[in-house]
Amino acid sequence: MDERQKPAPEDASAEMKRVVYGRRQGHKLHPRQAKLVDDLLPRLRVDVQAEACPADWFSQPFTAYALEIGFGGGEHLASRARAQADTGFIGCEPFLNGVAKLLIEIDEDNLANIAVHDDDARDVLEALPEHCLDQVYLLYPDPWHKNRHNKRRFISPENLDQVFRVLRPGGRFLVASDIPQYIDWTLNHLRAQGGFGWQDEKADRRSPPQGWPGTRYEAKALREGRVPTYLEFIRRERRQAGTL
Repeated sequence: MDERQKPAPEDASAEMKRVVYGRRQGHKLHPRQAKLVDDLLPRLRVDVQAEACPADWFSQPFTAYALEIGFGGGEHLASRARAQADTGFIGCEPFLNGVAKLLIEIDEDNLANIAVHDDDARDVLEALPEHCLDQVYLLYPDPWHKNRHNKRRFISPENLDQVFRVLRPGGRFLVASDIPQYIDWTLNHLRAQGGFGWQDEKADRRSPPQGWPGTRYEAKALREGRVPTYLEFIRRERRQAGTL
């Protein structure tokens, strides 16, 4: 077909949509999970179509707001929400089965301080205004071991710039991984970005922060002999490239 004769796409924005790597769904949802996805998730889902302050995504205001990028089965997110009732938590996870697990916990404990984006966390980061978050969690992200897949890793210059933008000065960015190469990758990228000061650099990085609730993946890693590393960073007032 001649190039000039090619039909225009029905939705040009669809061509610009990012690729989200990894599975979107595993086994079939149980009836209760499916019902919560149909009934509860729409009420918790954030609107990323336009810029919004975090308070717009909750039924009530909170004194602080936090974001978890890739919450897996939601164990950490739900635990934090129970312990910090004055904080609104935004959870991002494209894997439907993980979202369904979190919905069970929200429903059983009537958690009113969780909002959900069941898609790419970058959508949320772009929709949020500057300096609106107090905490950002990135726990056990997919390490994408193969060199040709490194570009799929969440830790990248572009994503770190967005985390820096949405965190308030003094806000916390916590990263956990059981893959040493990913920890090195993270430290190198944050050092280059320069917007985050590494807390307790000389402390035991293998000890979780106080009050750490853990995750299902973390428990699996420990059973299989992989030791997690925990990195906590504080968002600086301004970037100092090449430093941590």
